[in-house]
Amino acid sequence: METKDPLYISILHSVKIISTHCTALQSPLEMKLLIVSPYSFMKLKLFENVKNQNLAYVYALLAVLFWSTVATAFKLSLTYLSPIQLLFYSSLSSLSVLFVILVIQKKLKLILKSTRRELLYSLFLGLLNPFLYYLVLFKAYSLLLAQEAQPLNYTWPLVLVILSILILKQKIKLKDMIPLLIGFTGVVIISTRGNILSFSFSNPLGIFLALSSSLIWATFWILNMRDGRDAVVKLFLNFLFGFIFVSIFTAMFSSLIVDQHMGLVGAFYVGLFEMGITFVLWLKALKLSKTTALIGNLVFLSPFISLIFIHFILHENILPSTFVGLVLIVIGIMLQRYSIALKSNSSYLER
Repeated sequence: METKDPLYISILHSVKIISTHCTALQSPLEMKLLIVSPYSFMKLKLFENVKNQNLAYVYALLAVLFWSTVATAFKLSLTYLSPIQLLFYSSLSSLSVLFVILVIQKKLKLILKSTRRELLYSLFLGLLNPFLYYLVLFKAYSLLLAQEAQPLNYTWPLVLVILSILILKQKIKLKDMIPLLIGFTGVVIISTRGNILSFSFSNPLGIFLALSSSLIWATFWILNMRDGRDAVVKLFLNFLFGFIFVSIFTAMFSSLIVDQHMGLVGAFYVGLFEMGITFVLWLKALKLSKTTALIGNLVFLSPFISLIFIHFILHENILPSTFVGLVLIVIGIMLQRYSIALKSNSSYLER
């Protein structure tokens, strides 16, 4: 029978940490330093870890700041463009940005190495994102206040849990339902603008589309996580194939003619900071951070910062129901993540 003695667990945890450092040696010089002066080696590693963690925070905060502006950018752009036009020009700009990033990172050769199965997988994912996801999301923003569409779209981590039960057949306990109930109570409060008892929705179609976008994104997230290719490469291929769907749909149901150039400026901003470079910044932060948990919680700042931009730039009066509902949604997501983290730590210590 395996012992659960606290001292044993502490030693085991320390051994795993040291093993991680040793396997991460990047040069013969580091190996020599470890042998000659273990103390100096640990000081060097500590300095590098602190430096990398600080950089991770910088990249993560930049990503959060950019993501916080996109709800406002969506709404402003939709005053000049139709949802389909915004989808076309933002996808085109994002595709261009991702191509430049691939050139800078010297990863174009990885695209040429893609197998037929990988390309077909990217074709399907491109149908989900950017095509279906942003088509539905932009239409939702055109129908709702930005302060309503943004938090409703933010419910995708809660939807992800439901999909994990239905698709991945994961078992869920009664206590795991509490975060879902809290989060979706927030959805009802926002959707009814606080009139819960009347159950009268502000805009049924807009609410349906906003929640549907979270379902599409959660589905995409699950399928994308199963794809082991380089993150930027697969995102570029998704957008490449997705842009084909976008172009066909635009040719059938819309026009490329834009009356005011500000619409194109908005579309370029959306493509750059919602779909393109911000994703790369976040990946960089995850790579530099000691653990994803240290920067993962920074994401929860985004919807609240977004409300500030919505209020001062779009001049929307933030409804009390929006703030209360958003707080409940975020609490639900945080409780869900905390529950998953506890299960992961328990499994880690038992190994």
